[in-house]
Formats: sequence, C-alpha cells, structure tokens
Amino acid sequence: MARLLPFIQPEEADMTMPRRDFLKQATVAGVGGSALGPISGTSEDEITVGTPPQEASHGKSVHRVLDEDPTLTYVDPCMQIWPDADFHLAHRHGVTAYAVTAWDPHADVRTATDGIMYWHGITHEHPNLEIIKTVADVRRLKREGKAGLLLAAQDGDWIGYQLGRIEAFAAMGLRMMLLVYNATNQLADGCLDRTEGGLTRLGERVVDECNRVGIILDCSHTGKRSTLEIMDRSRHPCVYSHSNPSAIVPNPRNIDDEQIKACIAGNGVIALVSWGPLTMRPGTTHRPTLEEFFALIDHVADMAGTADNVAISTDMSIGTYPAHGHDPFGPPTYPDIAAQYNEHVTADFRSPRRQVEGFEDYAQIVDVADRLLSHGYSDRDVEKILADNFLRVALEVWGA
Repeated sequence: MARLLPFIQPEEADMTMPRRDFLKQATVAGVGGSALGPISGTSEDEITVGTPPQEASHGKSVHRVLDEDPTLTYVDPCMQIWPDADFHLAHRHGVTAYAVTAWDPHADVRTATDGIMYWHGITHEHPNLEIIKTVADVRRLKREGKAGLLLAAQDGDWIGYQLGRIEAFAAMGLRMMLLVYNATNQLADGCLDRTEGGLTRLGERVVDECNRVGIILDCSHTGKRSTLEIMDRSRHPCVYSHSNPSAIVPNPRNIDDEQIKACIAGNGVIALVSWGPLTMRPGTTHRPTLEEFFALIDHVADMAGTADNVAISTDMSIGTYPAHGHDPFGPPTYPDIAAQYNEHVTADFRSPRRQVEGFEDYAQIVDVADRLLSHGYSDRDVEKILADNFLRVALEVWGA
C-alpha cells in the first residue's frame, strides 16, 4: 500500500498539488479538482472547497468528500446515519462499509422490522449504496467506488422470546448484533447495570442461533461476565465494535484486560473507538488527541503481540443526531459515561469535538492511516486495522 495523502485543511489546499500514488491508482468515485471538499449542498455539482468539518445551523453533521476513492478499504464497525443524511455522497468519504445501527436500542420487533425496511428503501433510492451481506460485497463495492451499509442491532430486546426472529432478520440483512445495550435484558447483563448474572438460558440459545445463521456477536455495551460467556460459548470469533481499554480509560463503557485477552484468544477483534468520552483519561481536561487514541490501539496490539485483533471505529453520525437531554438509547438513571467530557470539552453531542482531535471527519481516514504508518505500524498492519481484521471475522461468520 502506498503512503497516504495527509488530510488537507481547506486553507492549505493547493489545487495544483500532485496526488500521491494511492490516489493515482484509485478508482474514481466522483468528480472534482480538489483532494477534499465539504458537503455543501444536495447535489455533487454543489460541492466546493473551503469549509472545515462542521454542523450546519440545524445541527446536521457533515463530512468532507474525496474527489477520488483511496486505495485503502475502511470498514467502520459502529456508526449512525440519520434521515437527513447526504446519502448520495456517502461513498465519497473514504468509507467502504458503514456498520449502521439499524434501529434504536430497546426497540420492539415491529420497530426493528421497520428499521430494516427503511435501510433497504434507502439503497433503492441511492444507487451508490447497497446492503452488505457478504465479504465479497465489500470487496466489490470498493472496486466499483460505492459504499455499503452493514446492518447492525445494538441490542436483542426485539427478539423477545422468539428465537425464530433471528433467522428472519438475518434473511433481511442483519449481520451483527449486541445481545444487550447498557441495561440488563432477557438475554444478558448490561455494562451499566448492577447485575452480573451472565448469559441467561435464552441468551445462550441466542448465541447459538447467531452462530448458526451467520450474525457477528458484538460484546460492546455488555456486562463483563456476559461478554466472557458469549465469547466462550460462541463457535466463531466475536467483536467489540466500539470499546476501549479500561486500563487506560476507566470508563464503565470500556473493557478490561481480561475481556481483551478473551477476545484475542478467540481470534476476535476489538475496534477501538474515537468517540471522545471513551478516550478521555482520568484527570485530564483537554480534548483527546490522535496520539492518545493510538495509545489505546497500541495497548491491544501489545497484548496480542500483533495488529491482527485491532480495528478502528468512530461512533460518528451522518445527518442530524436527535436532540436529547440524555442518551436517547438509555434511561438517565444509569451512570453518565460522558460527564467528564461534557464538563471540560463539550456537552454538544452534535459537535465534531465529540471525537478525538484529528479524526472528527470521515475524510480524515487517509490522514489517520498515514499517521499509523508514522506511528510504527506497517502497510499491512494498517490494511488489517482499517478493514481486513474485521472482514476476517465476517468471513468466518457469514461465509463467502
């Protein structure tokens, strides 16, 4: 893999600058004369250069676009897309696969079904997007300069007590799921709850059924004992789609070294997340930096002795994140995982400052990759971290 073009701040952009090899070899995914430009309108003709990552006046999260698709493949294991997103530009942010939260956690089966139907409708309206069902889909979309939606569920409440729903949802495109989101349910313990009972009998059967039908088991947001039991029971590798080491950032949403070691032992993947509140170290008041985020990656890679179990997720949004006083996905009586960040950096949940400094915009993935190389990771390591490690797990769980 060629070294990657550093992220260009708009005020530094040079319209005549030569592109590096990774752009010369890239598949063109759009038009334009600049390396980067913002989303500034509703059509590709309206894209201009000169606006940094921002929210529009109504709070819409916008991401700059690349005029050419970089050779790297990036799979984001956890993110959100809201109804006013610029879907027609989603293939131009440097992301090949978005693991989108397909419906709000704690939804019933009707709401979850509507969520699945919604995403299928989006791909019908926007030919640059497809529902990802196989690893081959990801590779093909990359070649074609398109992007895909990997449908993920952030809990198992929708299952109720009907195991047959899992196979039905897999047939509709669900490819990854949590059993529980923060608060204990009928399947397992949540990481913010006081219970530590582990998997329920029903939860054990859900693990088995996910293995059978080809759904990746995600252990983020889940109580420690439950995660260990999920990983022990599963016949396939499991993932943490957006969690960081609590040894460095002791947030109740993060995971400890025992959980990390168990995931590594099962050949799974820990996707370190750039979401600010889960990267902010105790006693600090500054916005976390990219180097501090890389220290979290190093921690997992050092434990594994290799980069083979590491990925990067963002928990970013495309479109307008809903207004709320507390996390809309969980009751306000649970621990506030963002209190320190809210006090010292920003409490604006729509702000780019909610991400680590240097990676608040999807288009910066090319700079993140370049910085990983400078940090000491090899070209092959970076390819694995950005996509291939996650896709290895997906290949084992989904098949071809």
